[in-house]
Amino acid sequence: MTDYSFPSNPRRVALMDELRGLSILLMVVYHGAYDLVAIFNLNIPIFYSPVLFFLQALFAGLFIFISGISCRYSHNNLRRGALAFLFGLALTLITWLFLPSQIIVFGILHCLGICMMVFGLCHKLLDRLSPLLGILLCLGLFFLTYQVQNGVLGVPPLAVRLPSFLYSAKLLVFLGFPGPHFFSSDYFPLLPWLFLFLAGGYFGVYVRQERLPDFVYTPHIPFLGRIGRYTLWIYLLHQPVIYGALSLFFMLTR
Repeated sequence: MTDYSFPSNPRRVALMDELRGLSILLMVVYHGAYDLVAIFNLNIPIFYSPVLFFLQALFAGLFIFISGISCRYSHNNLRRGALAFLFGLALTLITWLFLPSQIIVFGILHCLGICMMVFGLCHKLLDRLSPLLGILLCLGLFFLTYQVQNGVLGVPPLAVRLPSFLYSAKLLVFLGFPGPHFFSSDYFPLLPWLFLFLAGGYFGVYVRQERLPDFVYTPHIPFLGRIGRYTLWIYLLHQPVIYGALSLFFMLTR
């Protein structure tokens, strides 16, 4: 029988805080570069490089995976998820009102909010699988659905083209079926990211049972660890601060 028992007073996972802190700092830098290119029309060729695109997806994925691990430490994932989703809706409203050219329709907060609520509602069902099988299954589904928003299911050469009618229904945008004219400056649909989140949830069993090496639980870079504890507030506030600072800079220099 699968063991899902946890210690009553688990140690804080310092490495997880530090990786989350690093991810959010890199996200801030990326969004600063995005503002320079998309809003202030600066030409930064490296911004469009495949390497930067890969790194952006890598650290966003790491952030989502760690958020899945964190669900094993939460007492109320439904409440956390609803709060994150409401913050996401607030960003949608704010961008629609004040910066419609960069509207966020279904960004990472919307995605994480729904993922947390799915986990909160379904964790007893999910826990019927062993953590290892759950990790392997979810990672397999993640790679299988990674190109869904581009109309493809599977991994070449074993890939199929999905029917176009899926992308004509605007209500399926949140799943990962955007239409040809869809735009969201921050877009993280449930396919494939829900599966990466759930893989983190299964991996979190090992983390909370303290079955990983000691260095995972020992602080290494306290500065990053402190930042990693406030990622939600940093995410909510960094764009207004960056946009305001850049607007002031260009107003003064032009």
